[in-house]
Amino acid sequence: MTTIRVVGTGLLGTSIGMALSRRGHRVLLEDTSPTTLALARDLGAGEIHRDSEQPHLVVVATPPDVTAQVVARELQSWPEAIVTDVASVKQSVLDQLRLAADAASLTRYVGSHPMAGRERSGAVGAQDDLFEGRTWVLVPHESTLPAATALVRELGMATGASVVEMPAAEHDLAVAAVSHLPQVAASLVAARLRDLPDGAVALAGPGVRDVTRIAASDPLLWTQILSGNAVAITPLLGALSQDLANIQQALEALQPNGSEPGARGVLAQAIAQGQQGQARLPGKHGAAAATFASLVVVVPDEPGELGRLFTEMGKADVNLEDVRIEHAEGRPVGLAEVWVLPSALERLQEALSANGWSVHI
Repeated sequence: MTTIRVVGTGLLGTSIGMALSRRGHRVLLEDTSPTTLALARDLGAGEIHRDSEQPHLVVVATPPDVTAQVVARELQSWPEAIVTDVASVKQSVLDQLRLAADAASLTRYVGSHPMAGRERSGAVGAQDDLFEGRTWVLVPHESTLPAATALVRELGMATGASVVEMPAAEHDLAVAAVSHLPQVAASLVAARLRDLPDGAVALAGPGVRDVTRIAASDPLLWTQILSGNAVAITPLLGALSQDLANIQQALEALQPNGSEPGARGVLAQAIAQGQQGQARLPGKHGAAAATFASLVVVVPDEPGELGRLFTEMGKADVNLEDVRIEHAEGRPVGLAEVWVLPSALERLQEALSANGWSVHI
């Protein structure tokens, strides 16, 4: 894998080019937009592919609704190259390719999907470390050459990703649950904020920010993604709709001052099942989830103060597992909630308090 052609210089394509260029690979860029193409080049994603130089690997990073068409074209244009795509749906792309490309060319195709992204789209949102520590899914089909799968595996590893392999249909079911359904839920919750009075929105804390973070995603892109994976996500939405209906029914039975038997049990069960699901999420570096303790530190909203907090945590020999920043309404301070191992909590509290920090368990 010495020369890689990247078709599509949006967020993923540009980030892939930046990651590979940083590691010394030669990246040739292509995009239908000259402006976007030039921006990706200027950001260090590679050089513009201006001649007929044969690439070893082609990465198609175009919108999902044209992915199959572009992959078929690239397979025909570069008869010695392995071709992959990074679309977030795989079965529909493969089905379209079986109609658009000949059987011999399909042996050089390997679907793939890096499980990474940002709310900020386009080349301007690209990062050369976007895939570090993330999962990159390989989706070979029944006639894919082993050498093709090996080359795309090398691609994923070269960006710093952890590579796994699964069939297309299994992949689409999985991402429907862990990516596509959360996007719909986040967007629907965030939409409830549109017509709230300013004073009500000002009360937003970390809970609503966590739930709605991905609601800032690109509507056009997500329309294509959801349309492409409609078969997998539809039953999940049906089950979610039924759960919401059950909660609504229970709440209606409890107002005003209602005491319908079993209604409170429906609410408790919904929250408990959510706890069980959340506990299954992988922990740090993909390991089993660990239990952390947290404390809140009041941080002045001034340059260098957050860095000073982290430095003093290091001096106390306490490893930061996670952090969340919330700004206090109407006050020139921020609230930094830091997560650490439970065994380090008391030591950290004492060290920070001794250095003048306002600390709250």
